[in-house]
Amino acid sequence: MDNNVNEVKEKEEYSLNDDRRVKVLSPGAMVAKRFFRNRLAVIGLIMLLAMFIFSFIGGLVSPYGQDEQFFTTQQQQKEYVGVTQNDDLRYTVADGQEFSGILQAQFLLAQGRGETSFTYDDVTYDIVEEGTDLYAIYSGDTLLAIAAKDIITEEEGTLSFNVKYEALRAYANGETSFSADGANYELDEDGNILTDGAVVGYISRFVVRAQENGVVITRDFTEALEQAIETDDPEFIYTGEDGVEYTYEITYNASSLTWSVLQTRDTYVYDRYAEPSKEHWLGLDTNGMDMLTRLMYGGRVSLVIGFIVVFIAAFLGIILGGIAGYFGRWVDNLIMRIVDIFYCIPSMPLIIILGSAMDNAQVDSQLRMLYLMLVLGFLSWPSIARLVRGQILMLREQEFMTAAEACGIRSSRRIFRHLIPNVIPQLIVTCTMSLGSTIITESTLSFLGLGVKFPFASWGNIMTDVNDAFVMTHYWYIWIPAGICLLITVLGFNFVGDGLRDAFDPKMKR
Repeated sequence: MDNNVNEVKEKEEYSLNDDRRVKVLSPGAMVAKRFFRNRLAVIGLIMLLAMFIFSFIGGLVSPYGQDEQFFTTQQQQKEYVGVTQNDDLRYTVADGQEFSGILQAQFLLAQGRGETSFTYDDVTYDIVEEGTDLYAIYSGDTLLAIAAKDIITEEEGTLSFNVKYEALRAYANGETSFSADGANYELDEDGNILTDGAVVGYISRFVVRAQENGVVITRDFTEALEQAIETDDPEFIYTGEDGVEYTYEITYNASSLTWSVLQTRDTYVYDRYAEPSKEHWLGLDTNGMDMLTRLMYGGRVSLVIGFIVVFIAAFLGIILGGIAGYFGRWVDNLIMRIVDIFYCIPSMPLIIILGSAMDNAQVDSQLRMLYLMLVLGFLSWPSIARLVRGQILMLREQEFMTAAEACGIRSSRRIFRHLIPNVIPQLIVTCTMSLGSTIITESTLSFLGLGVKFPFASWGNIMTDVNDAFVMTHYWYIWIPAGICLLITVLGFNFVGDGLRDAFDPKMKR
């Protein structure tokens, strides 16, 4: 009796109607069991989980923003002024008179020959040497202009022609004072022109030109500069009007006979390529942005673009491939010819052309990312359409489809409720492995400057600095971490794709 009871219990325990037995035999559980037996697939899944946590959760806990910039103070040399010592005669024309370029040329010819007059257009012009390198040009009793190598620089207001003329004549003859326009002026040994103790201008043969607009060259600075040039000092220190001492370095260009003056000053600039530290674990990039934070946000962009592109491609491929495979005949022929046309489109040149067009149109960075996803997705659906079509051509002749047709189920329901679900396993494998190639494509385009644009980060545009050989060899922390993240992610998708392919294939030997 006891033996019979035990036999009944054993039969009940191993009955096919047992819930636990059904659960063990479910397709999903079997696929999961096969998948997790594959060590490479599990490693790939761990790699992907790590990259998702790094990209999406890491960006939330990072204390910095993806476009937050850091600055530092550095001593920089900047060209401040250019200096030329004048060795040519310069002309100052009297008020209301004209002294054209032709007359200037005639004057130079006469002066070079030592003549005291010259004639042009039946008019005689007299040349009077007023002092060393100072000439006055008259037409009859009218003073037209003066020619001198010394240059008058006015401090404030405008000095009249008479004042300039008398100042140059007094300076050329070594005088210390002169009168003009009813006022008395003094000349000191440095060439300063004074009236009532105030400097109104100065005389010098050095022409000092500021390299930036708005820079005022004072007489004190010019004197310090002239003294340094005359004593052949390579640099001098001068306290500016803001009360800050600046160092100026003087270099002479023998080919152009000019001096270049570089100003050394503390400048607030981007902290470019700062090395890794406690505050910035992977240092800073060329724009002074935290590299670790940029990697996190760059991972978000690369992964999101990959998933959206694959979703667009899968959506179009499933619909068109399902319709082509189910209806066949002219519908299949038409859709497959469209697929052939898309296969013939040179995708990379097309994307390069579109990227250049968006650059010229100055498309917003966020809108540019949307266009990039749409273009990549629209160019990627033909392979998925062919896969779906091939699977449906095989499945539509199966008995369950004959039964569905006999039951009067409409075509759209037969396609999307009975055929497409049977293609999903192969689609999952294909899409998983396509994610890696899509991320590589996006990174390549961003690296070439045709994909994601600043200020948004992606692993591709982070590695753009590799174009600079100096950065590539000296600042490894700028591009190697992005390359490692890209490698881990793509390798993880490939491992997972291989694992899913093996798990969904019932013919694989375990």
